[in-house]
Amino acid sequence: MDFQKRKSVALAAMNSPAPDKSPKGNIDAPIIPLLNAINSHPSYFTTSSCSGRISILSQPTPTSSAPKKKARGGTWVFVSHDVVQPSSLIPLLFPSSAEQNLVFRFEPLIIAVECAGIESAQSLVSLAISCGFRESGITSVSKRVIIAIRCSIRMEVPLGDSEKIMVSKEYVEYLVEVANEKMGANRKRTDHFHEKLIENWFSGKNDDVEAKKIGFLGSSVENGVEVLEGELGSDTEDNYNTDSGSPEVSSISLSIVEVVGEPVERLFLWGHSACTLDQNKIIIFGGFGGIGRHARRNDLLILNTESGVVEPIAGVGGPSPRLGHTSSVVGDCIYVIGGRADPLNILNDVWVFNKTKKEWKLLPCSGSLFPPRHRHTASVVGSMIYVFGGIHNDDILSSLYVLDTDTSEWTEIEIQGDRVGPRHSHSMEANGSKLYIFGGYNGEKALGDLYCFDIETGLCNKIKTNGKSPNARFSHLMFIYSNYLGILGGCPVSKHQELFLLDLQSESWNSIIVKSSRECLFVRSTVNVVGDNLTIIGGGAACYAFGTKFSEPMKINLLHLTSLCDSTSPTAIGVKHMDSQMEKKSRTKQKDHVCSTQDSEQKVNGCADQVSEFEEPRENNGCLFAVRLAKKYAKLGKDILKHFGWLDILRKVYTQEGGTHVCFPINELFCNLLEDKHSLGDNSVSLDGLQSLKPSSLETLLKDMSDSEALNILLSCGATKIVDEVINVKKTPNSPVKVMKEAVATLLKHHGLSSEFLEQLPSRWERLGDITVLPVTSFTDPVWDSIGEELWPLVAQSLGTQRLARQGRIAPNGTRDSKLEIVVGNDGWVRHRENGILYSFDATKCMFSWGNLSEKLRMANLECRDQIIVDLFAGIGYFVLPFLVRANAKMIYACEWNPHAINALRHNLDANLVADRCIVLEGDNRVTAPKGIADRVCLGLIPSSECSWGVAVRALRNEGGTLHIHGNVKDTEEGQWVNHVVESISDVAKSEGHTWEVSVKHVERVKWYAPHIRHLVVDIRCNNLSKR
Repeated sequence: MDFQKRKSVALAAMNSPAPDKSPKGNIDAPIIPLLNAINSHPSYFTTSSCSGRISILSQPTPTSSAPKKKARGGTWVFVSHDVVQPSSLIPLLFPSSAEQNLVFRFEPLIIAVECAGIESAQSLVSLAISCGFRESGITSVSKRVIIAIRCSIRMEVPLGDSEKIMVSKEYVEYLVEVANEKMGANRKRTDHFHEKLIENWFSGKNDDVEAKKIGFLGSSVENGVEVLEGELGSDTEDNYNTDSGSPEVSSISLSIVEVVGEPVERLFLWGHSACTLDQNKIIIFGGFGGIGRHARRNDLLILNTESGVVEPIAGVGGPSPRLGHTSSVVGDCIYVIGGRADPLNILNDVWVFNKTKKEWKLLPCSGSLFPPRHRHTASVVGSMIYVFGGIHNDDILSSLYVLDTDTSEWTEIEIQGDRVGPRHSHSMEANGSKLYIFGGYNGEKALGDLYCFDIETGLCNKIKTNGKSPNARFSHLMFIYSNYLGILGGCPVSKHQELFLLDLQSESWNSIIVKSSRECLFVRSTVNVVGDNLTIIGGGAACYAFGTKFSEPMKINLLHLTSLCDSTSPTAIGVKHMDSQMEKKSRTKQKDHVCSTQDSEQKVNGCADQVSEFEEPRENNGCLFAVRLAKKYAKLGKDILKHFGWLDILRKVYTQEGGTHVCFPINELFCNLLEDKHSLGDNSVSLDGLQSLKPSSLETLLKDMSDSEALNILLSCGATKIVDEVINVKKTPNSPVKVMKEAVATLLKHHGLSSEFLEQLPSRWERLGDITVLPVTSFTDPVWDSIGEELWPLVAQSLGTQRLARQGRIAPNGTRDSKLEIVVGNDGWVRHRENGILYSFDATKCMFSWGNLSEKLRMANLECRDQIIVDLFAGIGYFVLPFLVRANAKMIYACEWNPHAINALRHNLDANLVADRCIVLEGDNRVTAPKGIADRVCLGLIPSSECSWGVAVRALRNEGGTLHIHGNVKDTEEGQWVNHVVESISDVAKSEGHTWEVSVKHVERVKWYAPHIRHLVVDIRCNNLSKR
């Protein structure tokens, strides 16, 4: 029997009134629409299903003589395909009449589907996985292709046996509550899956839909693709509008860039960076993908967009492989900032590639501490590189930094005006003195807001645009050409590849359909304006069913594009739908809502003014409104208002009449519904039991409730609509610096102290683990100690920290003890992760310097796989750990005499799993250091390590090696100091009987230590002349 015949037989049996072979005898009602949708497609039919159930199963007691089986069978004591009340279970268990073992179960949705072939099976599995059914897969391909759609939110708990129930009634109630929550989650996933099926041409009716086949590539790109590191975890309704009331949408075609000189697979990348070099060249760095085994890359490639020639550049040195970084062109140099080298190694280094010399250099930076990050953005204005947002481990960032490429100094910029929330995978472009920021992901959802930051005034404004704006998205493309800002691609992916263009003068959006003869996925791609062409490189995703997908390089003619945009300027037309975001929240019952003529003045460019969570509260006849409820109904009322999207989250809830009534701010949608007398109805509703429902049960109840029913419940609670006279709009919190300044100013005034002391407040600080460390230059006057008991908790609260410390000068003794003072908190032991390496230490006893970060990175990027290294000043492992963890040193001898540092060093070696490759030598290195074994010696002591230069020479092998010598040097005396080092090492080597050539391999400027004093590291190479 072929597939179509089997499907006909199965559907006939499904529609028959006769009982089926299941224990229940019929199909679960909640999933009949879902099954109809699947069965409507010519490539699928369902063979068995369960919507999800809560049950108590009675199983036979196992015996030692019984043969082992996969299941012991049994009978149901109780079963429900909906949420249950504990009262329906308790009488069945107490007292127990069971003669077998009892097991409480929750089992989620499972559907078995026969498919016409492997391709259609993979397509449906991919769609199911993207909707949360992550255990879905192909179960049979031998005679018939069968898939199972399922997930893992199940539970199974033994309750007892025939002799005794081993749990209490309260525990059974708890199990029921957990199972009900799982049932609610199961229903949400099921409904979401059903919605996605309908969106992908499953009609939901058992008619002939042969013409609506679900081509795999289209389906997988939209729903079955999960971008590397889970980018498609969120989805957004496709906003493409084909209503006759909309303006005619133009289209433009993509052209393929034919690559020559190198395989096109060299450009199969995502998470890379690309910069325009001149009129027809783009330079590409890093990313994931490439030829052969896909991996993180550090290749440097130049693409000629006219000829298609790809040329690899063999630069000297260079950054580690990475993705999620940025690159920016300033003059003859390309600046690569941050990125992710591996899941544990998030970077904040700055590498500079000189186009003329074709050399890489790790740039030592000073100024503000620039935290590690990836998936950030960078834009160039003059000689400045502005960096915004990104993610570091679980921290999503909202900070804006600028790197002055003339001075190599970082500065954090305080944004005034509208606050741009934390986000990563967003976009940012510079246009003159303005930075435009769009979209991104904030850890919970995709964003669709657009901001403009003026670097001259420091003010940021959220732009309110006209026309159909892009849907919320992240990992997309943004560019600026002429007077247009363009948005394309990103996640969640859409049915239609649509390019949005914003006219920066009129602030009006236009949209143009982008057509291509090839499948393309513009997720984590790069886009560059080269002349009058837009060049898109790379992008792709990891597909559950078909592996990794990459996009070929593409090109669009921008002259043609802008002419299309000018010719399709939208005009005001009637709108027949509400904003899609609000439409979802109002339960789709309002989807046929027609905007009345009195609202026409709010319509711009053919669309009603869109409502989104980012906009200011709307006014209705000049007023803002609230719903007033008695306190006893406040929780129920708030749940209803939130569930249906009627609560205005931008204004604060407040109380009246001494707290007996609570007022909830409401939005315009709710006000409109209240004015519709037909929606209100005249029937009151019984409130019995509603207030005592558990959250999961109430959520399930609200899910099946209509708008009018919800409104009647609110009215039955005595809800009244009032003018919001408080209008307490939630404001963006002030910066910590401002909060601290205001709080300390109040304290000074209270104690009658001068406000001039406010000049000693810090504008920046460091963090060691969870300790906020105030700089040594702050709070210097002794007067602060007199009010310390009040001051320090106030400062800690302002900075949002549980532990606060003051930095002191490093002790000038041989062990360089820390002078950090904990002023709020119990102790100073911290855990600090830096570039994937864990440092733990007592900050009050051990020194730790942020300024050495670039030098630690430089050491970590050396190739030391077969080398033995001696670190004469190991401390807590500042350079020992990078040598071992990143540079893969064979063995390190770590010399240290501070007992507190030794304790931390041993702990850190164990924590980073490298203790087997390090020997800790306690005491003075002039006594303990080994001789004649080292390929490399590190002397990381400032202001001077000269006391141990002789020790370092004696530690090197007879063949010589490399010395890394640190020192603090006056900026006008760098040359003299370097010559002094070379001469001194040469003299020591001769005195030890070595015939070495001593030369300078490299001089590294680590940081400014003090005015006109630099922390330098000179790399000295010692070669044995007798071996030549």
